[in-house]
Amino acid sequence: MAGPAAAAEHPPLQGTALVLGTVALSLATFMNVLDTSIANVSLPAIAGDLGVSPNQGTWVITSFGVANAISVPLTGWLTMRFGAVKLFTTSVLLFVLTSWLCGFAPSLEWLIAFRVMQGLVAGPMIPLSQTLLMASYPRAKAGMALAMWSMTTLVAPVAGPLLGGYITDNVSWPWIFYINIPVGLGAAAVTWFIYRKRESPTRKLPIDGIGLALLVTWVGSLQIMLDKGKELDWFHSGQIVLLAVTALVGFLFFLAWELTEKHPIVDLRLFARRNFAFGSVTLALAYCLFFGNIVLLPLWLQQYMGYTATAAGMALAPVGVLAILLSPLVGKNVSRIDPRLLTTVSFVVFAIVLYMRSGFTPQADQWSILWPTIVQGAAVAFFFIPLMSITMSGLTPDRIAAASGLSNFARITAGAFGTSIATTVWDDRATLHHVHMVENLGNNTATGPLGDAWSRLSAAGFSPEQIAAQLNRMIDQQAFTRAADDVFFASAFLFVLLIGLIWFARPVKAGGPAADAGGAH
Repeated sequence: MAGPAAAAEHPPLQGTALVLGTVALSLATFMNVLDTSIANVSLPAIAGDLGVSPNQGTWVITSFGVANAISVPLTGWLTMRFGAVKLFTTSVLLFVLTSWLCGFAPSLEWLIAFRVMQGLVAGPMIPLSQTLLMASYPRAKAGMALAMWSMTTLVAPVAGPLLGGYITDNVSWPWIFYINIPVGLGAAAVTWFIYRKRESPTRKLPIDGIGLALLVTWVGSLQIMLDKGKELDWFHSGQIVLLAVTALVGFLFFLAWELTEKHPIVDLRLFARRNFAFGSVTLALAYCLFFGNIVLLPLWLQQYMGYTATAAGMALAPVGVLAILLSPLVGKNVSRIDPRLLTTVSFVVFAIVLYMRSGFTPQADQWSILWPTIVQGAAVAFFFIPLMSITMSGLTPDRIAAASGLSNFARITAGAFGTSIATTVWDDRATLHHVHMVENLGNNTATGPLGDAWSRLSAAGFSPEQIAAQLNRMIDQQAFTRAADDVFFASAFLFVLLIGLIWFARPVKAGGPAADAGGAH
């Protein structure tokens, strides 16, 4: 898959074209990432309106995730076949069309079908926005391009639940899809106007049909297993066991086939490069921890701290403040300061933030919850840019799209793992804490703390059934809070361990992500 690419043939953009190009590509990325989380808070409204159960409604999320995970790693092959600019613009326009169809869906079956289509066409958007941005800036300023890109990918998951909750409460759920239409049309028009003469060269490559079939099989099985595992009680379910076996066997066959195929659908040989391997693996593992905690915090706030969906979203929103302020600074200096050192700073701050959260109690006030979130913004700013700089270092321009697709696929899949692991561990630890707390209350309800609480509630006029429900709710609140603390503490410890992994990467030479470093040796 050698050959010149747009980044090598065309000079960097300047002035208004650079600003408009950056805004258009960033908006398209923002719209895409937003759609992965905006529907979460709208699920009850969607399920009620379409006359299905909330559990059936979760397929609205699963269907998009599965289709998106399948199409992201195909970006490299599709770019070689059709060209980066044409593929990106077409993906955005099709994303707009499928968003419109999702809003008009008359039933759950139709909505799921349209979400599958939306996920499939969304796949190339994020890797190609990154590729085109890096080609728009001078090589020495590629860190700034990554800064612009990372801000949109980090702010959108936080804005999604906020915006989704507001639209669902004040308008109606179809508008969570309709808002993509003007944004997408504008982004596609500006992108085509600026980049149409900067198209990357194309080659007619044979379709690796077997590789594609194996990719669909193992990624589809894995994503459905991760999404439905908790609901079906994991490996106690025959369906989950079947999905796990299918994913594992499919992955092993896929690995063997792609590494020996002359024109693979996914360029796995990228992992032979030391910096790509350690950069993308570290990014995936760190994102697994980051995303798992991003999902867990609002769940705990809504279910056991009495927060509404909007209030929980507001509790997460301040993460964007320092992230937006510091990202340009990090992007400007990533070519001057060792990105491994910048990544270390990020992981240390993440560990401190999660350690702070591990002390949460049911009495935690809003400031106690907001303060670690504000600090986390600094960790986020130092997170994506240095790691992507390491991952992309030493790659020739014609391999950037494939590398971006593959590293983003690893990150997205790790995020799905993080969600499943965090919520499952949270539930399991809560059950354990609940049992221990009930045991500690003592069997003698007449003299123990349970007896005191029972007497006070009884004197207040509560029935025995109401008292039992109230006490169980109080114990649950304590148990799930302690369980969340356990997850936060374990995540802090794992972030510290991850610091060692990134130092296996080679130093990135001055000149940005495309500099000559990170070879196979």
